Amino acid sequence: MDQKEFEKLLLTVQKPGRYSGGEINSVIKDKEKVDVRFAFCFPDTYEIGMSHLGMKILYSLFNEREDIWCERVFAPWVDFESVMREKSIPLFALESRDSIKDFDFIGFTLQYELCYTNLLNMLDLAGLPLRSADRQSLSPIVVAGGPCCCNPEPVADFVDLFFIGEGEEVDLEVIDLYKEFKKKGGSKRDFLREAAKIEGVYVPSLYDFSYGEDGTITSVTPRDGAPAKIRKRIMRDMDKSYYPEKFVVPFIEIVHDRAVQEIFRGCIRGCRFCQAGFIYRPVREKSADTVNRQAKALCESTGYDEISLSSLSTSDYTQLEPLLNKMLEWTEPEHISLSLPSLRVDNFSKELLDKINHIRKSGLTFAPEAGTQRLRDVINKNVTEGEIFRTCKTAFEGGYTAVKLYFMLGLPTETDEDLKGIAELGQKIVDLYYSLENRPKGKSVSVSISVSTFVPKPFTPFQFEPQIEKEETERRQKVLKYSNTCKKVNLSWHDSSTSFLEGAFARGDRRLCGVLESAFRKGCKFDGWNECFDLDKWSEAFKENGIDPLFFSARKREYDEINAWDHIDCGVTKEFLIREHEKALAAVTTPNCREKCSACGAACYGEGVCFEKR
Repeated sequence: MDQKEFEKLLLTVQKPGRYSGGEINSVIKDKEKVDVRFAFCFPDTYEIGMSHLGMKILYSLFNEREDIWCERVFAPWVDFESVMREKSIPLFALESRDSIKDFDFIGFTLQYELCYTNLLNMLDLAGLPLRSADRQSLSPIVVAGGPCCCNPEPVADFVDLFFIGEGEEVDLEVIDLYKEFKKKGGSKRDFLREAAKIEGVYVPSLYDFSYGEDGTITSVTPRDGAPAKIRKRIMRDMDKSYYPEKFVVPFIEIVHDRAVQEIFRGCIRGCRFCQAGFIYRPVREKSADTVNRQAKALCESTGYDEISLSSLSTSDYTQLEPLLNKMLEWTEPEHISLSLPSLRVDNFSKELLDKINHIRKSGLTFAPEAGTQRLRDVINKNVTEGEIFRTCKTAFEGGYTAVKLYFMLGLPTETDEDLKGIAELGQKIVDLYYSLENRPKGKSVSVSISVSTFVPKPFTPFQFEPQIEKEETERRQKVLKYSNTCKKVNLSWHDSSTSFLEGAFARGDRRLCGVLESAFRKGCKFDGWNECFDLDKWSEAFKENGIDPLFFSARKREYDEINAWDHIDCGVTKEFLIREHEKALAAVTTPNCREKCSACGAACYGEGVCFEKR
């Protein structure tokens, strides 16, 4: 299709900038001069995918090599997909506009379980068979990485190999192995066998699952020399780890439309619901000099006037004060604002507030997660109500009039009193604001409370817990709604249907592959979007495949049960998760990693906070 015809088609859709390509800092190469073409696919819209840091890192890393051309691919929104199907336009990469069917690798990042139907839809739009077994030739190899790959089984039949852990090194090792096989004309089967020998690579076709009469897994058996356990990969030295000096600058507004600078990986806290806090252990920091240098280069190459410091818990960065001092030397004269997401209420200070207010105020968001101290102890949040009030007082006296708080509903051992505690906490914060003599004069306060439904995730102490069912979720939402009598407190919550589906796929096994394909064939896609989600179609898909979703989501797991992810090694041991689960049921907290080692298992990597001098 020529350029003019393509441009005419783009004028018929809502956001043409999603599909046009040609942005500043995008990489164009001569496809005849590269050995490997890699289609990096984000199974959601352009605006979400272009905000993802992992894609930015790997896109630049791959393209720094002369023999690799990495291009970006996003899930087309429903309006442009209908145009593509009507005009027989295959799914294409933004840089070359070539069909990804002809690439060597098609790589997906799996950030969220409800993007799985988009993975299938993108393969279908590319004109490829959905199942790995039906793609016989060496190329394209379909690969996947990201946090969902700590339990890859619900999409195991569609993906040739998974990257477990962080991808900067292992991805290139697999690409180099592929180059050898491509050069000598090797088979896909032999390539996958060899790839499985690389640490951090999981080839699902080399593993056989057996099931008992009760539906639980009885064994996972590797074949053809594949390892019994697949150990995740990590970047041991973050100062030496690759980080791009340039980001592709989008033509249209994206979700996080700013420069992003990673300051460390992992988390010291051990909140028992948080999968990321466990699968990214151990904590590995970048030095303040490295962060400052990389951040400055990014702002210069992109022109952004805002930079966000990215981590799971930014205020836990040990060099935060000296880093901010260094960054203010150049951000202040250039009128570049600093954004610090993921702040903790227990180490938020007036000094920190003053620094992030230096250019312009951005919103303050905190996550108490539970409305009572008992439940915060159950989940190991290690935050007290007094600390929450001190933090809000600091913010209000610093000129803020709005605070957003995140909570969860359906946590293990939760009672209606815990739910009422959320509304009561919101009311107390409003009362605190009006009790302060030096609050912002003539302005009213706004407390936004966002409540998500708890989903038990693999590699957390709550992986053994049942998820509450849809009807109970809705009952508890009503309890919360009627507990809130303050007009200054704005409540919002997640849809119970999508949380139920997320719960089934989070702890499901490869028997869900059939359900997933059936749902896709019925038209399911963009399941994380309320305007696209169709519970009836999903219910039909489960029924047709003889699968009860509650078997995966709403069932308590015994400690000795074989889980679908037990052959994946994310660094934390099952024994540790059991200990933490028992402490949760007793409402006993665990100190963070800098206070005391909890023997989680992540010390096996010999890096990070586990080995800091105390």
